[in-house]
Amino acid sequence: MTGKMLAILLVACAVVAGVSMYYLQVYGYYYEVEPSPGQDVVLTETATGQPVPIAYSAFQAIDADSSPIRYRACFHTDLKPEQLAVRYMSAEKAEPLTAPGWFDCYDAATLAEALANGSARAFIGVKNIHYGVDRIVAVTQDGSGFAWHALNNCGEKAYDGTVVGEECPPRPEN
Repeated sequence: MTGKMLAILLVACAVVAGVSMYYLQVYGYYYEVEPSPGQDVVLTETATGQPVPIAYSAFQAIDADSSPIRYRACFHTDLKPEQLAVRYMSAEKAEPLTAPGWFDCYDAATLAEALANGSARAFIGVKNIHYGVDRIVAVTQDGSGFAWHALNNCGEKAYDGTVVGEECPPRPEN
Protein backbone atom coordinates (compact mmCIF):
# COMPACT_ATOMS: atom_id res chain seq x y z
CA MET A 1 0.00 0.00 0.00
CA THR A 2 2.87 2.41 0.75
CA GLY A 3 4.26 1.98 -2.79
CA LYS A 4 0.94 2.96 -4.37
CA MET A 5 0.66 6.06 -2.20
CA LEU A 6 4.23 7.06 -3.04
CA ALA A 7 3.55 6.60 -6.77
CA ILE A 8 0.35 8.67 -6.55
CA LEU A 9 2.21 11.40 -4.65
CA LEU A 10 5.00 11.49 -7.26
CA VAL A 11 2.53 11.67 -10.16
CA ALA A 12 0.53 14.41 -8.41
CA CYS A 13 3.70 16.44 -7.81
CA ALA A 14 4.72 16.03 -11.46
CA VAL A 15 1.29 17.18 -12.67
CA VAL A 16 1.31 20.23 -10.36
CA ALA A 17 4.85 21.13 -11.46
CA GLY A 18 3.96 20.73 -15.15
CA VAL A 19 0.81 22.83 -14.90
CA SER A 20 2.70 25.49 -12.92
CA MET A 21 5.52 25.71 -15.49
CA TYR A 22 3.01 25.94 -18.34
CA TYR A 23 1.06 28.71 -16.60
CA LEU A 24 4.19 30.70 -15.78
CA GLN A 25 5.52 30.48 -19.36
CA VAL A 26 2.25 31.33 -21.10
CA TYR A 27 0.48 33.65 -18.64
CA GLY A 28 2.35 34.31 -15.41
CA TYR A 29 5.17 36.63 -16.41
CA TYR A 30 3.30 38.74 -18.98
CA TYR A 31 1.56 42.01 -18.25
CA GLU A 32 -0.30 44.45 -20.47
CA VAL A 33 1.62 47.57 -21.43
CA GLU A 34 -0.23 50.82 -20.79
CA PRO A 35 -0.30 53.03 -23.90
CA SER A 36 2.07 56.02 -23.89
CA PRO A 37 1.00 58.21 -26.82
CA GLY A 38 3.96 59.38 -28.87
CA GLN A 39 6.27 56.75 -27.36
CA ASP A 40 4.71 53.38 -28.17
CA VAL A 41 5.32 53.29 -31.92
CA VAL A 42 8.54 54.92 -33.05
CA LEU A 43 10.77 54.33 -36.06
CA THR A 44 14.44 55.24 -36.44
CA GLU A 45 15.08 57.89 -39.07
CA THR A 46 17.69 57.02 -41.66
CA ALA A 47 19.07 60.57 -41.78
CA THR A 48 19.49 61.20 -38.05
CA GLY A 49 19.52 57.73 -36.49
CA GLN A 50 17.00 58.98 -33.94
CA PRO A 51 13.67 57.30 -33.11
CA VAL A 52 10.64 59.36 -34.15
CA PRO A 53 6.98 58.65 -33.29
CA ILE A 54 4.54 57.84 -36.08
CA ALA A 55 0.75 58.19 -36.10
CA TYR A 56 -1.09 55.09 -34.87
CA SER A 57 -4.27 53.90 -33.22
CA ALA A 58 -5.69 50.75 -31.56
CA PHE A 59 -2.45 50.03 -29.68
CA GLN A 60 -2.17 46.81 -27.64
CA ALA A 61 1.02 45.41 -26.12
CA ILE A 62 2.34 42.86 -23.68
CA ASP A 63 5.74 42.55 -22.03
CA ALA A 64 7.49 40.61 -19.28
CA ASP A 65 10.30 41.46 -16.90
CA SER A 66 11.70 37.93 -17.19
CA SER A 67 13.24 38.50 -20.63
CA PRO A 68 14.05 41.53 -22.81
CA ILE A 69 12.61 39.80 -25.91
CA ARG A 70 9.08 39.07 -24.66
CA TYR A 71 7.64 42.40 -25.86
CA ARG A 72 4.86 42.14 -28.52
CA ALA A 73 2.58 44.90 -29.80
CA CYS A 74 -0.16 45.49 -32.35
CA PHE A 75 -1.47 48.76 -33.72
CA HIS A 76 -2.98 50.36 -36.81
CA THR A 77 -1.57 53.18 -38.91
CA ASP A 78 -2.70 55.04 -42.01
CA LEU A 79 0.90 55.09 -43.30
CA LYS A 80 1.93 52.63 -46.02
CA PRO A 81 5.18 50.63 -45.91
CA GLU A 82 6.44 52.40 -49.04
CA GLN A 83 5.99 55.81 -47.38
CA LEU A 84 7.85 54.64 -44.29
CA ALA A 85 10.71 53.10 -46.30
CA VAL A 86 11.64 56.53 -47.70
CA ARG A 87 12.36 58.02 -44.27
CA TYR A 88 13.04 55.17 -41.81
CA MET A 89 15.67 52.44 -41.39
CA SER A 90 14.67 49.02 -42.69
CA ALA A 91 15.28 45.97 -40.53
CA GLU A 92 17.15 43.30 -42.45
CA LYS A 93 16.23 39.65 -41.84
CA ALA A 94 13.37 40.51 -39.47
CA GLU A 95 11.91 37.34 -37.99
CA PRO A 96 8.85 37.90 -35.82
CA LEU A 97 8.90 36.01 -32.54
CA THR A 98 5.82 34.10 -31.46
CA ALA A 99 3.45 35.44 -28.83
CA PRO A 100 1.24 33.59 -26.36
CA GLY A 101 -1.92 32.25 -28.00
CA TRP A 102 -4.13 34.46 -25.86
CA PHE A 103 -2.60 37.63 -27.39
CA ASP A 104 -4.94 37.42 -30.39
CA CYS A 105 -3.86 40.42 -32.47
CA TYR A 106 -0.30 39.14 -33.00
CA ASP A 107 0.25 36.15 -35.30
CA ALA A 108 3.95 35.58 -35.95
CA ALA A 109 3.42 32.98 -38.71
CA THR A 110 1.11 35.24 -40.74
CA LEU A 111 3.42 38.21 -40.19
CA ALA A 112 6.48 36.20 -41.28
CA GLU A 113 4.65 35.19 -44.45
CA ALA A 114 3.69 38.82 -45.14
CA LEU A 115 7.31 39.91 -44.67
CA ALA A 116 8.50 37.14 -47.00
CA ASN A 117 6.04 37.93 -49.80
CA GLY A 118 6.51 41.70 -49.57
CA SER A 119 3.05 42.66 -48.30
CA ALA A 120 4.70 43.91 -45.09
CA ARG A 121 7.97 45.69 -44.36
CA ALA A 122 10.01 45.75 -41.18
CA PHE A 123 11.79 48.75 -39.72
CA ILE A 124 14.08 49.49 -36.78
CA GLY A 125 11.97 51.02 -34.04
CA VAL A 126 14.62 51.59 -31.38
CA LYS A 127 18.17 50.27 -31.42
CA ASN A 128 19.41 48.82 -28.12
CA ILE A 129 16.15 49.35 -26.26
CA HIS A 130 17.82 46.91 -23.85
CA TYR A 131 21.48 45.95 -24.23
CA GLY A 132 21.80 43.87 -27.42
CA VAL A 133 18.06 44.07 -28.17
CA ASP A 134 16.33 46.15 -30.87
CA ARG A 135 12.63 46.91 -31.20
CA ILE A 136 11.44 45.89 -34.67
CA VAL A 137 8.27 47.40 -36.15
CA ALA A 138 6.50 45.90 -39.16
CA VAL A 139 3.69 47.48 -41.16
CA THR A 140 1.47 45.72 -43.69
CA GLN A 141 -0.19 47.18 -46.79
CA ASP A 142 -3.54 47.39 -44.97
CA GLY A 143 -2.02 49.46 -42.14
CA SER A 144 -1.77 46.72 -39.53
CA GLY A 145 1.34 47.20 -37.44
CA PHE A 146 3.29 44.88 -35.19
CA ALA A 147 6.30 45.31 -32.92
CA TRP A 148 8.59 42.89 -31.12
CA HIS A 149 12.05 42.81 -29.61
CA ALA A 150 14.86 40.88 -31.29
CA LEU A 151 18.50 40.28 -30.45
CA ASN A 152 20.85 42.36 -32.57
CA ASN A 153 24.39 41.29 -33.50
CA CYS A 154 25.82 42.46 -30.17
CA GLY A 155 23.06 40.73 -28.22
CA GLU A 156 23.57 37.44 -30.03
CA LYS A 157 27.28 37.56 -29.23
CA ALA A 158 26.75 38.64 -25.63
CA TYR A 159 24.24 35.91 -24.87
CA ASP A 160 25.98 33.02 -26.64
CA GLY A 161 29.28 33.67 -24.88
CA THR A 162 31.47 34.73 -27.82
CA VAL A 163 33.67 37.82 -27.64
CA VAL A 164 31.54 40.89 -28.23
CA GLY A 165 34.22 43.04 -29.87
CA GLU A 166 34.80 46.77 -30.21
CA GLU A 167 31.87 47.43 -32.57
CA CYS A 168 29.43 46.83 -29.69
CA PRO A 169 28.79 49.38 -26.95
CA PRO A 170 30.02 48.51 -23.47
CA ARG A 171 27.58 46.41 -21.51
CA PRO A 172 25.96 48.37 -18.66
CA GLU A 173 26.68 47.30 -15.11
CA ASN A 174 23.66 45.79 -13.30
